[in-house]
Order: sequence, then structure tokens, then C-alpha cells
Amino acid sequence: MMALAAGLPAMIVALVLLWMGDYSAKVCWTLTAFLFSCWFGFSFALQTRVVRPLQTLANLIAALREGDYSIRARGAGNADALGEVMSEINSLSEMLRGQRIGTMEATALLRTVMAEIDVAVFAFDDADKLRLVNRAGERLLAQPVERLIGRTADELHLAESLRKISGTNNTNGDAPHTFQQTFPGNTNARWGVRRSSFRQHGRPHTLLVFADLSRPLREEEAKAWQRLVRVLGHELNNSLAPIKSIAGSLTSLVVRQPRPSDWQEDVERGLSIVASRAESLSRFMSSYARLARLPAPQFKSVSVGSIVRRVVELERHPRVEIVTGAPVTIQADADQLEQLLINILHNAVDAATAIGGGVRVGWNVNGTHVSVWVEDEGLGIANPTNLFVPFFTTKPHGSGIGLVLSRQIAEAHDGTLTLENREERSGCIARLRLPL
Repeated sequence: MMALAAGLPAMIVALVLLWMGDYSAKVCWTLTAFLFSCWFGFSFALQTRVVRPLQTLANLIAALREGDYSIRARGAGNADALGEVMSEINSLSEMLRGQRIGTMEATALLRTVMAEIDVAVFAFDDADKLRLVNRAGERLLAQPVERLIGRTADELHLAESLRKISGTNNTNGDAPHTFQQTFPGNTNARWGVRRSSFRQHGRPHTLLVFADLSRPLREEEAKAWQRLVRVLGHELNNSLAPIKSIAGSLTSLVVRQPRPSDWQEDVERGLSIVASRAESLSRFMSSYARLARLPAPQFKSVSVGSIVRRVVELERHPRVEIVTGAPVTIQADADQLEQLLINILHNAVDAATAIGGGVRVGWNVNGTHVSVWVEDEGLGIANPTNLFVPFFTTKPHGSGIGLVLSRQIAEAHDGTLTLENREERSGCIARLRLPL
């Protein structure tokens, strides 16, 4: 109608001029028919040129709304406004298609992870009805998902857990809340629970994640016992095997008739070896007991500089240099820190003395921590992976517990102890990092 209205003034003027002019009736009617044909033809052509692209765009947008991103508009990219709009709609459709594929892949990955992880996941809506559960949750409640979805937390015996977590400050799931709860087939398990909130379709939901803490604890306990038995067995065999062999040799020597002339010397030498191995085994057991009975630190105000100077004075090595840092006082057990630094400094002096190098000891404050460092000019660490393995030592008469004991002391003070090779030259640097 707007296209016809646009051409109407021109038609009126043309018809007035035509019929008021000196033309025959045949010419007037012919030109009138021609003018009307052109008027209606161009008006409907203009309608088609505008309406059809708009209908195409409407159909394309409807397809996007329905989630069908495979339809494309033809004629996009022409040098007019509608062509540019169709080109942009095609680009939008392609982008949405890519995003949908990515979302589907991410959702599939999330479902796979949810199904395979060994923690039970439950999602409850604002009415405390279960809306999501994974395979571990099904096993935990001993029911299939079809019987769980839609049931309330009270019906699933999870309301108490939900209330316990809600009553704490752990609403963000930053730290697990641990408690004892009985589930079918898990009568004595200890559970760690994390709670977080999310919204779906505008409604608040609560996510509960249950992790069985007793099983990893049992696994770690079993590994610890295995390591303990392996170390003890290795050391006991190293001492008992020669004792058994020598005892057998001495028995055969004593019962032999006639005895050799030097049998007393052989017996004395054999008993000496047995006594030496027994003493070595006794030292080993004492060292292990010492490692296992490290007392808790007694925290007092301690000057880091005083401890460092006292340890250096005890070492009495001429090539130990102190690099003085800023005065700093921390809460620590002075006796245990001295023992730690004595072990580290003694190792550094041994390593540096072997090639005639020196040792530097110092400390510095870094933010909320103080770092005490000991660097030597020795050959460096040849096997860093075994540094903190109990009873591993490269010294002929070493016990292999000095570094392990030192690290235990550092961790008891909420600190860390690291050893690594120096980058600028040969040697090793030990760093003790303690909170201020």
C-alpha cells in the first residue's frame, strides 16, 4: 500500500495531462493501461524485494530460536541493507552453531567426569528435592537414579547432612566439613562434605559432594606400613644375614674334631664381626626411634640472627661466612631450629671441605616469611630425588636421617625446607622458609 501511495501522485498528474491533452481516445486508453501496468508492476516488485527477504529473515530467526543452526539465507552480502542483515544473521547462526557444539562437548565431558569420579554428587533444588545424582551417589545410597530423582533430602536420609553443612560457614565449599554418617554398605566410613550453591532456571540449588575419607586414609596407612616394613626388613637383613653366616661358620668350627690350631682367633674375629653388626643394628633402631619420636615444637620468641650465629660458632669452620640480614624475631622452638641448621650447615661444610670451598649462611625477610639460606661451594647434589628418603646417605658413616629430621622440624613450624644445586656455579643451596 505504501508503494502504491508513493506512485499515486505521479499517476494522477500523468492521467490529468493525458486526458486533458489533444489525444485520441484510443491513445489515452492505451497509455492509461500502460501507466497502470507499470504502476502496479513496480509496486508489487518493490513489495517482493522487501517482503521476501524479511520473511526469510523471520524464518531464519525462528529456526535459531528452535535451536536449528543449519539454515542459511541466500542472497546475503548484496550491496543493500537487507543483504547485509542476512549476512550478519548467517554469521550469527554459524557462531551459535560452534558454541552449541562446544557446549555439547563440554556437557558430554562433564557427564563422563561426573559418572566416573569416585565422589558422590547430589544436587537439591530450593524444595530440598534431588535433581541430580551421579553414579557414585547411586552406589552410596544403594538405589538406581530412577528411584532417587525427585525425592526429598528427608526421604534420602541426607537432610541431616544438609543441615550440618548449612549450619557452618562453609557455604562456598572452600573447606570440607567432616562428620560420621552411616550409609547402606558403609557403616563406619568417615565422610568429608563440600557444599556450594548455584542457580538453574532462576531457582537456587544446593550441591553436596561426599568424599569417603576413610579409604584414602587406609590406603596411605597401608603404604606407610609397607614403607616401614621395607626399610626395616632391608636393614635387618643387611645385619642378620652376615650374623647368620658367621654364626654357622663358628658352629661348624667349634664342633670340628680335631680343631685347627688358630680356631680361637677365628672365633674371636667372628664374634667381633657379630658384635659390630649388632651394634650397627642397634644404632639403626635408635635412629628410627628418634625419627618417630620428634616432639612437638615449643613456640617462643626467637631471634633468627642469634640462632644463625650460635650455630656457626658451634661449627667452628674457618671458611663459614655469615651474611647478616635485617633483625627479625619469630615464634619457634629454638632447640629444634638449631638442630635443623646444625644438620644443614654440617652437610654444607662437608661438601665444601671436600674440594676446598667455602660456605655462606644468611637470612632475609620476604613478605610474610623469613628465609634462612646456606650455600656451599661443593660439587652439588648428584641424586636430588633421594635427598629426603629416610636412611639414604652418601656418607660412609652417615645415618640418613639428618635431612628427614630437618624437614620434619621445618614442617612442624609450618615452614618448608628445600635443597637444590646452585645455578651460577657448582655447589648446593639449602633454604629454610618460616612464617613471621
